[in-house]
Amino acid sequence: MKNIIFVLLFFASSTIIAQNQFETTILNAETTEPLYGVTIGIQQLNIGTTTNEEGKAILRNIPNGDFMIVISYIGFETITLSKTFPLSEEQNNQEILLNPSEEQMETIIIESTRSSRTFQDIPTRVEFIAGEELAEKGNMKPGDIRMLLNESTGIQTQQTSATSYNSSIRIQGLDGKYTQLLRDGLPLYSGYSGGLSLMQIAPLDLKQVEVIKGASSTLYGGGAIAGLVNLISKTPEDEQELSFMANLTSALGLDLSGFYSEKFGKLGTTVFASYNLGTPYDPADNGLTAIPKFERFTLNPKLFVDLDENTDFNLGINFVSEDRLGGAIDYVENERGPGYFERNDTERFSTQFLGNHKFSDKTSLQLKNSISLFERQIEIPDYAFTGYQVSSFSEINLSTIQDKTEWIAGVNLWTENFDQEQGDPDQDLSFNNYTLGAFVQNIWDFKEKWTLETGLRGDYQSNYGFYLLPRFSLMFEPSDRLTFRAGGGMGYKTPSIFTEEVERLQFQNVLPIDMDDTKAERSLGLNLDGNYKWSITNDLNLSTNLLLFYTRINDPLVLNQSTESFYEFSQPEGYIDSKGIEANMRWSYHDLKLFIGYTLADVNQHYNGDTQQYPLVAQHRLNNVLMYEKHDNFWIGLEAYYYSEQQLTDGTTGDPYWILGVMTEKKLGEHFSLFLNFENILDTRQSSFDSVYTGTLDDPNFKDIYAPVDGFVINGGFKFKF
Repeated sequence: MKNIIFVLLFFASSTIIAQNQFETTILNAETTEPLYGVTIGIQQLNIGTTTNEEGKAILRNIPNGDFMIVISYIGFETITLSKTFPLSEEQNNQEILLNPSEEQMETIIIESTRSSRTFQDIPTRVEFIAGEELAEKGNMKPGDIRMLLNESTGIQTQQTSATSYNSSIRIQGLDGKYTQLLRDGLPLYSGYSGGLSLMQIAPLDLKQVEVIKGASSTLYGGGAIAGLVNLISKTPEDEQELSFMANLTSALGLDLSGFYSEKFGKLGTTVFASYNLGTPYDPADNGLTAIPKFERFTLNPKLFVDLDENTDFNLGINFVSEDRLGGAIDYVENERGPGYFERNDTERFSTQFLGNHKFSDKTSLQLKNSISLFERQIEIPDYAFTGYQVSSFSEINLSTIQDKTEWIAGVNLWTENFDQEQGDPDQDLSFNNYTLGAFVQNIWDFKEKWTLETGLRGDYQSNYGFYLLPRFSLMFEPSDRLTFRAGGGMGYKTPSIFTEEVERLQFQNVLPIDMDDTKAERSLGLNLDGNYKWSITNDLNLSTNLLLFYTRINDPLVLNQSTESFYEFSQPEGYIDSKGIEANMRWSYHDLKLFIGYTLADVNQHYNGDTQQYPLVAQHRLNNVLMYEKHDNFWIGLEAYYYSEQQLTDGTTGDPYWILGVMTEKKLGEHFSLFLNFENILDTRQSSFDSVYTGTLDDPNFKDIYAPVDGFVINGGFKFKF
């Protein structure tokens, strides 16, 4: 008996002795700072651990033998080490450097804040759509960018016309006039040209889309009360790119897009061209076009020049021509006979210039300029309105970078001239103005793990005077997995006739704004958010973000019907406020990714002592996407979006609804891929549970559009990239 016990104790002690451990310290290869929460594991043994705040970790209970140790962290390249245990003292307790992954590096250069810092080091909260996500969303609506924005948490594209498809961008429930839409930091889609902008921008030549929510007027001037959307164009890379996309829809739509870029020594070029065709589509069989008939041509060439190692510039033009006709389906198909119609004929031409000169490694000068010409004719039965807009934007800024601080200061000039060429001469809406602004921004690493960004802008508007706009953003990073940001600022919006309400009226019977009787809308915005990344296991990762926001707009400009025939702008005593929550979760497990987003937007208007819910705001929204993706091979996604009840302008309440979709793409070889999407497979349409208009097809009275009108649509095509 004693011998048996001795043998058992011998084997047990041998087993215990054979239990080894692996000690290491994980550092960021670029900054040599320790990485907290890095996952270290041996899959064969089903054991693992994570690093502490000093980047140290100990993996215990490893038997003798050969094992593969996997070291992984979100946003960094995964390392696999082959080790034979027991290890020698020299092989154990070594420092290991992790490099940021190339895919991550491609998407962290943010341009909207004008800073040269990486995405992780910017105190301002910036959301971006880039890379594969941009390509996936671009497949669903290759002809315009509505889908890119509408499926993001806290953003909604609001359709402003039941027949022509015109849309605007709403951020956190606020009217589209409070969102600033930019192209490469230039306001090419402002004023009169903004009504059809979302419908006339194809996504194929976009590198990324950047969104800053909350008061952003300090960055680019008045108008960005709810936030700004900056569309960043592709630039020539070291390798030539030739891309082509063709798309067909079950609604008989056609989209053809092509993009080319190449470098030739010190010269480079990009050329984007597209042709988009839509046929009249009436899925509800109510006699009205849910999708209008349209034909659009787009051409956007750019030239890039490197004069020397310190000086470069690029110059581009953008041309868009479109004819769009919606209304009674019988009239639109034949373009004659009785029935309501709405015709939009547009010509858009703009130039872009961006120049950079480095005085040293730390100091640089930048010049920006754009000139935009836009003409649009709107025609409905017995009325036509035509306007011509000329606008320009010029900026010069100087930036300097030190070890712990970065400064940028500049001045800009914004001019706008609008001429009413056709319409009611007794209600001439023509105007001209200019805005001269000066700004200064600073980013300061004032303490370890703390970064402060501040900004101050002073604008003089020729019709409404001077405005001073402060702004701040504070970032605290207690660890690599946890980040807190807080920000706030002031904004303003000078009175403008270009609003969603006026678009719905086709500018008919709208009285000019009385500048002596109105003043600029002023705003104050605050936000607080936290981001947490957690590597739960070697394969399961979680990234979460929670945002709290509040925006108040004083002296809002409101369009009211003054008599039975005319509409005029006024500013009632009171304010509009938007407050709420945005919550996002992203789970990843092997080739599966799950995105869950929730938006609570409580938007109210407080006029003359009375409080009412702001119209056309879904107080609760859910964004859910489940994606299976084999990198550079195949992906398929399931989407589910929920919109709660919405208050309508006529005092009624719109029904809640769900939108479901399926999207997929398969690569065939290195350069060719096929895609197929089933959008709105439940065929959710406003006409299914509510009316789109009252009256007759000859004289309809349109209701608010708060749900899709086009219903279930299938689209598919192919992409070629060389």
